[in-house]
Amino acid sequence: MRKRIEIRKCFLALLGILLIGVGVSFNAMAKLGNDPVGIFYDGIRNALGLNQEQLGMASNLVNIVLLVFLFFAGRRYLNIGTLIYILPYGVCVDIGTFLYSKIFAVETLTSRITASVAGCLLLYTGVGFFIAVDIGMDPMTGVAMVIRDWLKWDFKKAKWLFDGSMSLIGFLLGGTLGVVTILAAITAGPAIQFIAEKVTGVGKWKRDT
Repeated sequence: MRKRIEIRKCFLALLGILLIGVGVSFNAMAKLGNDPVGIFYDGIRNALGLNQEQLGMASNLVNIVLLVFLFFAGRRYLNIGTLIYILPYGVCVDIGTFLYSKIFAVETLTSRITASVAGCLLLYTGVGFFIAVDIGMDPMTGVAMVIRDWLKWDFKKAKWLFDGSMSLIGFLLGGTLGVVTILAAITAGPAIQFIAEKVTGVGKWKRDT
């Protein structure tokens, strides 16, 4: 029974990663502003001189750096799920780029808005799933949890601070800032916390007491 549960958790984690990668890619390709995580990836991509199709490579580099940070500052948030997240993430972003070109082949403002809304919903759901299975944090969420612990806040407040910082740094590095960035920075924390709590059935993403 325990083995079956662990396999199920790994499957849900992989599904969450796929949703996250596709969501980030949809936002980047729609060019109405990246979500806070996506704008940071996009800024790093721009700073390294990589093209749009190499966003997955840039995101992998960022996640490796954050993984090193978590090893020293938040090791309790690292587990098998962290490794599961990092290995396929870049491929999932590339899948999102491919799907965008097929689903939104004719780019209009309406299709771009639709892609951005879908991208944010996919991203929030994916992160919520990944948190809820509780087999290790993805690097971005892990850093937000470390901030939560340091400041003794609940997750959504720490997420607001983290997303704001990522948006600013990403923009300064040349990432695409737009209305989606602002909306995602406001809504991501509460939405992710809501989804994670619905999946787990408990409010575990408030600060531990």
